[in-house]
Amino acid sequence: VMRNKLPFEDFDGDKFSTFPTLRGYHWRGRDCNDKNKTVYPGRRPDNWDVESDSNCNGIWGVDPKDGIPYEEKFCKDADSQGVVLLGDSAGAHFHIPPEWMTVTQMSAKSFANLPMAFTNELDWPQFSEITGFLNSTIGGWTDSLYLRLRRRNRCNHRDLQNISQNGTCVFSFSLARNQLLDNPAIVIYATIGNDVCNGNRDTLAHMTTPKEMLSNVVQALRYLDSRLPNGSHVILTGLVDGRFLWDNLHDRYHPLGQLNRDITYSQLYSFLDCLQVSPCSGWLTPNETLRNLTSERALQLSNVLKEIARSEKFANFDIFYMDFPLRQTAEEWRKMGGEPWQLIEPVDGFHPSQIAAAIGTGITWEKALQEWPQVLGKENPFNDQIEAIFKDQGGH
Repeated sequence: VMRNKLPFEDFDGDKFSTFPTLRGYHWRGRDCNDKNKTVYPGRRPDNWDVESDSNCNGIWGVDPKDGIPYEEKFCKDADSQGVVLLGDSAGAHFHIPPEWMTVTQMSAKSFANLPMAFTNELDWPQFSEITGFLNSTIGGWTDSLYLRLRRRNRCNHRDLQNISQNGTCVFSFSLARNQLLDNPAIVIYATIGNDVCNGNRDTLAHMTTPKEMLSNVVQALRYLDSRLPNGSHVILTGLVDGRFLWDNLHDRYHPLGQLNRDITYSQLYSFLDCLQVSPCSGWLTPNETLRNLTSERALQLSNVLKEIARSEKFANFDIFYMDFPLRQTAEEWRKMGGEPWQLIEPVDGFHPSQIAAAIGTGITWEKALQEWPQVLGKENPFNDQIEAIFKDQGGH
């Protein structure tokens, strides 16, 4: 169970930090005043931010021409909202740099990012699909729901939270949202593979059942209903069909085996399974029947999510379901001249890669734009003026 996924360094206790790693601003918008707990990303502005920037979106002060506060002028009717991810290691964007393991590339320079990587639990949320905001240094490119929402409305600057954890699917008290004082949020609830993935010998017996899934998710949604400001939105993401992994990787060489052409992913998967540390015994296996049964369970669990979105009602948010867009991602990437194996993390042979995350963003955005435009809010007509006056709004 995910107990405390809060920033290690947070002097005023508002759950936001000025330090990047250790669950700091790589994971949620950077605090612009860590000595004042009423100043943090995502709140509705205090007195229209006449004196100072209370919500860290870089917009404050008064227009000398007409005496109207900039925050009121540019953001008052802008439908500002944050983006929150509740997810697993894929949402946290787990990545072990292949250059740490590829003999031909190894040098002191390849380990330069080691301290940062470890203090981020080998996750790279700052480049991720939902909350990424920095230019990727691990290949591919960064595109995210947060960046697109910010481009649509510059008042959304810094309002992001990635509450994801490697290897668990239950979250708890790390959400920073005040129902009365803060802007609404779009919450992406994405378990992707956790409920069917484990390293146990009898892996099927340890998968979440549809009944458990229903109970877990409804419980999580009730918790959100007690915390999210009115007018929020929740998007439930279906589980992935992980047969893609074996189909596209099993006979390729792992970075450890590229030099001597001696370790394939199929061998790596068997080795991890033998040690009982496989991230997913049900999909990373030569046993086709087991791979099919795992996908069958994943589909049943996705259908539970779909049914929840169709039938459950909550006071403070509306709720939507979308399939995990792996198939479309692979199609898009093929059109761009890519190969399906490039959509998977090379070292673990399991997680979506940087490229998969960036392409997935575009697919999710287009679906929301077509089917639920109310979720994304309207485009802010003052974006150009905000940019002209406040430039990069204090950056990230």
